[in-house]
Amino acid sequence: MSTSKERWSDLALHPVRLRILRSVGAGRRTTREIAELLPDVPQATLYRHLSALTKGGLLEVAGERKVGGAQERVYALPPGGASLDAEGLAAATAEDHGRYFTSFVSSLLAEFSRYLARDEIDIVADGVGYQQIMLNLDDAEFVEFARGFAELVGPLLANEPRAGRTPRLLATVLMPVEPPPTDPPPNQDEAR
Repeated sequence: MSTSKERWSDLALHPVRLRILRSVGAGRRTTREIAELLPDVPQATLYRHLSALTKGGLLEVAGERKVGGAQERVYALPPGGASLDAEGLAAATAEDHGRYFTSFVSSLLAEFSRYLARDEIDIVADGVGYQQIMLNLDDAEFVEFARGFAELVGPLLANEPRAGRTPRLLATVLMPVEPPPTDPPPNQDEAR
C-alpha cells in the first residue's frame, strides 16, 4: 500500500485497529462479522476505527448488502494488503521500527491474554506453541528457507473461513543476532 510511514503508523499501530486488520486479513468481513470477532470492542468504537481505516486506505469497502432496513458494508484489505510498502519501510528510522515492533509484540500479548481468558483452554489440543530457535544459515541457505516457508504458507493464506476451520495466528520474527563469542586462538608460545 502506498502511504507515508507517519500516516501508516498513525492508522495501523493501534491495538483495536490491528485486530480489525487481522480479522479482515483472513477474508472479507461484514461489520457484523467483525463485531462478533471483537466482542470486547464497543460498537461506536468499532465504527470509528473502521471509518478511520477506510478513509486512510488500509481497508476498503468491497461491497454493501441490505440487511433489514439498513445497508451493511463488507470490508476487505486493499490490493497489496495493509502493510507498509517497501519505500515506507526503507524510510523508517530505527526509532520507527522500535515502535512498529513494540506494537507487534503488544498485539501478540493481547491475543494470548484473550486466549488465556477463555473459559477452557487446552494448550496441546488447541495447538498453541511458542518457542525460540536459532538457525545458522548462510545467505543462500536463508534464501532457500524463505522460499520454502513461502511455498508452505502461501497456499494456506487463500483458505476462506468455513465450518471446521479454526483461525490460527501465526506470527514470525526473523532477525540476525550477535554470534556467540569464539574462543581466542591459542597463544603461539603456549601451543608449543
